[in-house]
Amino acid sequence: MDFYIVILAFLVLLAIFDLFVGVSNDGVNFLGQALGCRIASFRTVMIVAAAGVLIGATFSSGMMEIARSGVFDPAKFTFSEIIVIFFAVMVTDVILLDIFNSFGLPTSTTVSIVFELLGGAVAGACYKIYTTGGSLLSVVNYINSDKALAIISGILISVVVAFVAGVVVQYITRLIFSFRYEAMYRRIGGIFGGIALTAIFYFLVMKGAKGSSFMHKEYIDWINANTWTILLTLFVGLSVLLQVLIRVRNTNVFRIIILSGTFSLAFAFAGNDLVNFVGVPLAALDSYKHYMASGAAANLFTMEGLKQAVQTPTIFLLLSGLVMVLTLFFSKKAHHVVRTSIKLASSTRGEQEQFGSSLPARVVVRSAMRAGDILHQIIPSGVMSAISSRMEPAPLEKGQPELPFDYVRASINLVVSAILIASATSLKLPLSTTYVTFMVAMGSSFADGAWDRESAVYRISGVLTVISGWFMTAISAFTLCFVVATIVLIFGETSAIVLMLLASALLIRSNFFSRQHGESSVEIMAGEMNRAGICARLDEARRTNLNETVRLFCAGLEGFLDEDGKAAHKASLESVSLFDTISRSRGQYYSMAFEGPKLEDDVRHFYYRAFSNMKEVGHSLRATLGMLDNHLANQHRVYTGELRDNLLALLSDIKLLRAQIDKFGSNGSTEDSASLTDSVNQVQARISQCQLTLLKHISEEKLSLRSSELYLSLLQFTRDLLNRYSLVAIIQRELNAAGAKN
Repeated sequence: MDFYIVILAFLVLLAIFDLFVGVSNDGVNFLGQALGCRIASFRTVMIVAAAGVLIGATFSSGMMEIARSGVFDPAKFTFSEIIVIFFAVMVTDVILLDIFNSFGLPTSTTVSIVFELLGGAVAGACYKIYTTGGSLLSVVNYINSDKALAIISGILISVVVAFVAGVVVQYITRLIFSFRYEAMYRRIGGIFGGIALTAIFYFLVMKGAKGSSFMHKEYIDWINANTWTILLTLFVGLSVLLQVLIRVRNTNVFRIIILSGTFSLAFAFAGNDLVNFVGVPLAALDSYKHYMASGAAANLFTMEGLKQAVQTPTIFLLLSGLVMVLTLFFSKKAHHVVRTSIKLASSTRGEQEQFGSSLPARVVVRSAMRAGDILHQIIPSGVMSAISSRMEPAPLEKGQPELPFDYVRASINLVVSAILIASATSLKLPLSTTYVTFMVAMGSSFADGAWDRESAVYRISGVLTVISGWFMTAISAFTLCFVVATIVLIFGETSAIVLMLLASALLIRSNFFSRQHGESSVEIMAGEMNRAGICARLDEARRTNLNETVRLFCAGLEGFLDEDGKAAHKASLESVSLFDTISRSRGQYYSMAFEGPKLEDDVRHFYYRAFSNMKEVGHSLRATLGMLDNHLANQHRVYTGELRDNLLALLSDIKLLRAQIDKFGSNGSTEDSASLTDSVNQVQARISQCQLTLLKHISEEKLSLRSSELYLSLLQFTRDLLNRYSLVAIIQRELNAAGAKN
């Protein structure tokens, strides 16, 4: 009995952790739209979202049945078996989250919990069948096949439905309002607001009422009997009120819609996703209560009691909602994820896409372009011109920042996502809120024409990545939970204690000892866009990128000369990340085009020149270290003797010159300039001598063409490194001097 109490306490702690991590990662789902279009202050958006989360938590009671009996038949299992299944689910959740985060792979708490429950139940069924001598074909009798299939298909279908709904609703709305929506907004803005708010009320409150922990049956019956009267009254009343506010008070109805949508999406998130975090521990607690009341042995008492429909105590739901609210306000990770997501959603030119390209995406884009050409030939030109005029983005005024999306698209993203999630909640079907909100946003951006030829391949790759992530998460969750449950069922309490210690160690490592990455240059550049800010950040970027470039080149070359394949490969991988960081930083140059009079042209010009040179060095470093890595991997010969000594001497020269370049770029004098020039010339002369030495050794040591080309590439990279970073230092000094004159 004491052991079961330990298990329950452990499950409760994991539930609290899951709540914290889940909101930290998923908070962007309902915060990103309002913050991205800057409709209200950060504090206002957070308060509205917190209210939605807290109230929505009380509407999630009906969803708790998913953990109790939605996937498997609890009557087929004893208490000792059911508690192992719940334990395996929560331990697997921690391990899976840690693994996926370590590799940067997409995951979904909803998909995870459903397939973990399925994997644990199958493991329990197989073990029970094996010990009793039954047939494995009877495993299906232990699984709630119809409900499980409905849940699984619902999650998968929701991805497609969310994308299509985002496309259709956004396209129709954009045709009505266009991108220059001010005039149409004054005519029908009230009706648009009435439709949006009525839809939100219907799907969240009226459809979600039966899932509330405090709603009485007579109230639900009254709502069902008067549905159309309530909806019609709401629509007419809200439309008239909002239209009057637009005309008389010049009220921004989009602010009301978007904040209401933020509330509703947070509400829907809490109502649908809370089961992912606390459903299993609450089911385990309920199982323990039934077991204690029975007085029977743990391995004999079956769990028919979990099949009974019960209301989860409101206090548990409120406490869970409170943890989620506190996480929203105080989790730095949650705030960071929101900022990053908004940045990635931006359509600003020069920004790097969140996803890479893929062959299937290229095929889809090519096919779509051909289909578009055919449609243009079929549809009359007058109709196409009319549609094109409605879909033409409004030009930005000089100095006006380019937002990821306007008020119209933000409204559609929020309302459609909330409706889809709330509808599933009312049907007691768990959905991945991350996937749904992402796919709605992708669909609306597609309808808005944001998928141009520069970004379409990457956006479609993103859609395919989400779908493939669904399958990867599902397979991983099922398999890992099956293994964990099997281990505990076979080896008993000892293995459970070991797994508890393992899960605890992973939690501690991930949250207290994980490697914290500093801000990228892109995030640094998000600060003040003025001369002083650019100078300071350019100085920091030059110093950081030069140090990293020299460090990686030295590590890669030394590893190569020592035939340490692991060190050379590690340096090669890190050089790819460095190049990506520098590329994103240079992409900020295009954002500066919208900074207007705050930035002089020379600041933009110096910034572009400096980062262009650093990017070229980064590109060359990536290619050079890649060649070293391949050379070792293919077991080719490594340089020895004089050739090796010359390369090591060059590394020493580079390390010394790094300090001189850095000093000159920051506040170098005329004497520093002369000294730097002399030092660079000396190293260039050494490089030329190394090249002559190579020619001598080609014939003496019979070096292959491959080895000779690699050696010359190393020398050429050294030249580029010195020349380009010396030029960056000169650019930095000129920029600082120009700023001092002003």
